Amino acid sequence: MRLEGGCYCGEVRYVAEGDPMMQAQCHCRECQYITGGAPNMFIAMPADGFTYITGKPKQFTRKDLERAVTREFCSECGTHLVTKVPGLPAVVVKVGSMDEPAQFQPQMAIYTCDKQAFHQIPAGIATFEKLPGR
Repeated sequence: MRLEGGCYCGEVRYVAEGDPMMQAQCHCRECQYITGGAPNMFIAMPADGFTYITGKPKQFTRKDLERAVTREFCSECGTHLVTKVPGLPAVVVKVGSMDEPAQFQPQMAIYTCDKQAFHQIPAGIATFEKLPGR
C-alpha cells in the first residue's frame, strides 16, 4: 500500500509505503486531546517505508510519562500527521492527513476503556479495552 498525505496548509508532505500493520480507531484519552474529542483514526505503516518529502514537522514528547510517544505535526497549521511509539518499528499515520482517506479500512477499535458515549464504533469490527493481546 502507498499512502500520500500532508498537512492542511501544504507545508509538510509525506509518503508511506508497505503493508499496513494495523488500521484502527483509538479511543484513548490522549488521542481525544489530539483530535478535539473524537477517536483517532490511523494506519500503522512500516517505519522504513515512511519519509517526509517536503517540510519538516515539529515534534512533541511528554517528559513526565514513561515510554511517551512522539507526536509530529505541522508547526504552521497544527495538523497532526503521525505518532511514533518507542520500540515500535512503525509510523502511526493519521487518516485525516491522508490525500485519500478512503484507503482506511478500520479493523478494530482500541482503548475503548476511555470511549465517550458519543463515539461511534462501526458494526462488526473487533474492540479492545486496551491493546490486542494485553
